[in-house]
Amino acid sequence: MPEEPDRSKDENVQLIKEMYGDKDNLDENIAPKKGLIAKLKYRIAQLKKKNAEEDKLEEEAELADIEEQKKKKEEKQAAAAVKKENAKKEKEVKAAEKKKAKDAKAAKKAIEQAGIDPAQIDLIILGTSSPDYCFPNGACEIQAKVGAVNAACFDISSACTGFVFALSTAHAYISSGLYKTALVVGADLLSKLVDWTDRSTCVLFGDGAGAAVVTAAESGIIGLNMHSNGAKGGVLTCGSRSTGNFLLGKKPELGYMTMDGQEVFKFAVKQVPECIKEVLEETGNTADDIDLFVIHQANYRIIESIAKRLKVDLEKFPVNMEHYGNTSGASVPILLDELNRAGKLKQGDKLVLAGFGAGLTWGAMLLEW
Repeated sequence: MPEEPDRSKDENVQLIKEMYGDKDNLDENIAPKKGLIAKLKYRIAQLKKKNAEEDKLEEEAELADIEEQKKKKEEKQAAAAVKKENAKKEKEVKAAEKKKAKDAKAAKKAIEQAGIDPAQIDLIILGTSSPDYCFPNGACEIQAKVGAVNAACFDISSACTGFVFALSTAHAYISSGLYKTALVVGADLLSKLVDWTDRSTCVLFGDGAGAAVVTAAESGIIGLNMHSNGAKGGVLTCGSRSTGNFLLGKKPELGYMTMDGQEVFKFAVKQVPECIKEVLEETGNTADDIDLFVIHQANYRIIESIAKRLKVDLEKFPVNMEHYGNTSGASVPILLDELNRAGKLKQGDKLVLAGFGAGLTWGAMLLEW
């Protein structure tokens, strides 16, 4: 397009000609005319004002453009956040289905190995810290999967001590005569509770499930203990999966696991040997009488320290954490099942089971295989 003439420039030239005359006659008209000078100043002021207005309009247009780009970026980020949230929800749904399948698979295997009809089970206790729902409880879900139609069902939340506490509870019910056959399950899906940006925790944990059928018998659990210290609960926590409340104007958010590793280590290496010694003393046994120590699979250094404090050969402490990580409430029954299937457990063997975890909770039991 052809350039438009700069009219303001032409007008200024005309004003100068009026003030000084033609270029060739400048000497004759050198004295400026006061009225024309005032007019020129006024015109220059107008031009400055006009230029300022144009600059302002240009700046406003640039700001509007920036604001529009910012708005588009925010909309894009919001869409990406929604997509990410939907993907996370889909992942959690799949994880929940995966956990249900694991829980039921472990329970079915235990029932098959026990050689009983599921209808004979009158009690199901699930030790878990990662249930699929607030309600119904996970034990009821397992009941539906295995067909234990006559069972009373409930969950125990004791994190990594879950199976030991659940087994202790089942023992108490059966010893009292209230129930005859219990299905005890330890299961956790920690992959949905860890913060995958926190490398201090996410690389340590795994998913798993283990189960046992418990009935009254002459051999079995000889002694046990359970302990807790809520004052130290803050060293290992996982916030509620809905930490907010719409009624309070806060959108529910997901909570993730946090852990003070050094404090957990100090707690474990002190309390676990003590509770093992406690159960041995109460049953009139010594560490030398025990064939195997089946300890919660949290950390190899913790197990080394426990063995050292008990003055027991480390060979009596089987481990499998290198295969599964820390599976929380599932670690003890998984290890127990592996030892059994590998033929490493003989009738009459004395075993110590011990768990420790969030709460803080810890406990031990002595049983005869």
